Amino acid sequence: MTETRQIPTVLPAPAVRATLDKATDENFPVAPFFLPRAWRADLMAVYGYARLVDDIGDGDLAPGGADARWLGVAPAEADDRLVVLDAFEADVRRVFAADEPRHPILRTLAPTVRARSLTIDPFLGLIEANRRDQVVRRYESYDELLAYCELSANTVGHLVLQLTGTMSPERLRRSDAVCTALQIVEHLQDVAEDLDRDRVYLPAEDMRRFHVTEADLKASSANASVRALIAFQAQRADELLDEGIPLVASVTGRLRLLLAGFTGGGRAALGAIRSARYDVLGGPPRPARTQLLRDVGAVLRRARKEG
Repeated sequence: MTETRQIPTVLPAPAVRATLDKATDENFPVAPFFLPRAWRADLMAVYGYARLVDDIGDGDLAPGGADARWLGVAPAEADDRLVVLDAFEADVRRVFAADEPRHPILRTLAPTVRARSLTIDPFLGLIEANRRDQVVRRYESYDELLAYCELSANTVGHLVLQLTGTMSPERLRRSDAVCTALQIVEHLQDVAEDLDRDRVYLPAEDMRRFHVTEADLKASSANASVRALIAFQAQRADELLDEGIPLVASVTGRLRLLLAGFTGGGRAALGAIRSARYDVLGGPPRPARTQLLRDVGAVLRRARKEG
């Protein structure tokens, strides 16, 4: 993939830098150093978009209200997340209508959209997932949770495949499995944080099966029932991550390293959850960098065997 467009080296605002800096907190490398510079810029542009949408939905925007002002939201409505999400969607549509967007994150994204011929649906899916977060606080079944992940996580995988020019039906299916797994892992790490936001991403039918109540999730440490429930969900994520091995095997070069980073990052995070004996209530278990590298290496070795 050759790239001739100018890649920006200066970010437009401190709030934008703060959004992009959150990439270091993810379970996987977002835009690792070994990728071509244009790929890194494009991946960070998409990451900035996804991160900002989540921040709007979670009420985690930078203090001062700059994001709402950029989007033209009146100060009286700046704390209404649905209003801000609507304004952000309108700004996204400006990008795809070849108009100048208002928000600097979207001005950074616009050249990537044009150069890579990205489609609007994954971007709108992320917004819809965050709209859903404002009105849906609990999920009765695993299937309902999977439908949410289709919007909140799988759309990001679609964008990565579009960015790298590697979209195919089989890769899309396997990418969906990996992205859903990564979302489940994140939910497991953030049980306590999500509950503070009055959200529970553990299926209610599974909570009943393991005799877990929301009062149990509010404890400072997990009891045996909570640990069993988390172990059950972790096993589901582990099985979904297995779908990533043929995906990694289907590509070559630095793209193989990138996709191995996503899959290996999920495995490393699951390993951290297991090392915590499935007690996620005291804070999100995070893998050490050495463990991440080991798991990425293991994914690459398995991909070579399958390739």
